[in-house]
Parts: sequence; structure tokens; C-alpha cells
Amino acid sequence: MLVRLLYASRSVDKNSTELVNSIMAQSRLNNPSQGLTGILCFSGDIFIQVLEGSRTAVNALYGHILKDPRHTGVQILHFEEITERRFAGWTMGQVNLAKLNTSVLLKYSELPELNPFAVSGLVSMALLDELIATASIVGRA
Repeated sequence: MLVRLLYASRSVDKNSTELVNSIMAQSRLNNPSQGLTGILCFSGDIFIQVLEGSRTAVNALYGHILKDPRHTGVQILHFEEITERRFAGWTMGQVNLAKLNTSVLLKYSELPELNPFAVSGLVSMALLDELIATASIVGRA
């Protein structure tokens, strides 16, 4: 059974570029053997990540993320059983929302900034769907 988990967190490190590079490298190394795919979005100190895979693998990784000292304030935004993956071709896609036109963010929130803690998980997924549709993914592997 496949599931999709969407969560948000805040970085404890002010150098988000270094942190993102670390998370991406670790994801690309470990995710293929676990059958995990997904996408990581970041803006400032806020991260949104979607994980897809078996219920066991997604739950195990999320448990690890909760203990990861690089994150704080980790919250599940959405969890669902799925019939197919949205990110099947990516061990982990990457989006830097700081480089995104703010009108796209404003379409989904009160302010033109990323704040997944202030919107529903479905709204955050709609934003991610638009980013995919408009080829705003800056890194894929």
C-alpha cells in the first residue's frame, strides 16, 4: 500500500542552503533502497516535504525526521493512502521558493510568503501541484 505524507518544519540552522544540500544528499542516497520518493520545498527557515512510498517506509522515515536535530516544530499537514505517486521519478525533488514569483504564493495564502502552518494541508498540496505543473522544480534526482 502506498501513502503520501506532507509535513512542515523549521530549520534550526540559519544557513538553509547548507542544510538543504545535506538533506538532499541524504535523501538521494537512502531513498531509492527504501522505495521512497518526494519533494522538498524551502523558503527562509521553513521546509515543506512530501514523502511517498510504503506505509512502513514513510512512517519509519518520518519517525527519524522527528528526531533529526536539524528540524524543529515538525507538523504533519496531510497524510493519505494513494493509488499512484506524484513524484515517481524523483528520489527527492527540490524547490527554492525564494526564487518563485510571489504571486504564486499569494494565490494560496493570505500573504505572499510560505507559511504552511497557516493553511490547510490540501492548500499546500495544491501549491506543490502548481509548482510541478509550471516546472518550478529546481532540482531532480
